[in-house]
Amino acid sequence: MAMLQVKEIHSYYGNIHALKGVSLTVEQGEIVALIGANGAGKTTTLKTISGQIHPHQGEILLEGEHIEGLPPHQVVMRGIVQSPEGRKIFGALTVFENLEMGAYVRTDKETLKRDLDYVFTLFPRLAERRTQLGGTLSGGEQQMLAMGRALMAHPRVLMLDEPSMGLAPVLVEMIFETVQKLNREGTTILLIEQNAAKALQVAHRGYVIETGQIVLQDQAASLRQNERVRKAYLGEE
Repeated sequence: MAMLQVKEIHSYYGNIHALKGVSLTVEQGEIVALIGANGAGKTTTLKTISGQIHPHQGEILLEGEHIEGLPPHQVVMRGIVQSPEGRKIFGALTVFENLEMGAYVRTDKETLKRDLDYVFTLFPRLAERRTQLGGTLSGGEQQMLAMGRALMAHPRVLMLDEPSMGLAPVLVEMIFETVQKLNREGTTILLIEQNAAKALQVAHRGYVIETGQIVLQDQAASLRQNERVRKAYLGEE
């Protein structure tokens, strides 16, 4: 049984038909990349999975359990956690307080210290700045904080929305190395990323979305060699 299954999802923004029958699967222990141009439906897919948008049609299953239509906090409680595009940290809260917010819905409070230590080990810079306000961090540090906050919810599926956006190349490398490390240590990841080349380097499988529809799916290595993908998303002629 797949960890996450999205079946024929149709989602709307008002009268705009944003997702037109999107289906994808994420197996336990995988990194699955969803790539596509701006406005193709990548973030809408994540918002639909996370309960921020309720689909008009289709199914979303977490290990066989239907979760479509649940409010976002219940989706998080079941183990699907999103690190959003643009970080969206709490600028007026400290690093430590932001991380505490990530664990807000958890009931197993006795393990929070262990998970906090794990985040600080993963991102030592956050440990150094634990009392600093989130809004005063650099872009790279804010991305670390957004990912750390998501990890504090103890995700079964971690959804990363454009984690490398706006970062310097050296920080992009660090973020993707962290994604791979998390996966090696057991985290299942659905990755949305404008940087298709990097996404397909770290992913096991990938999907290509265009105008709200999945148009390609394959092993990541095969997608990297696909002529359509290379021309449209990897900048190759």
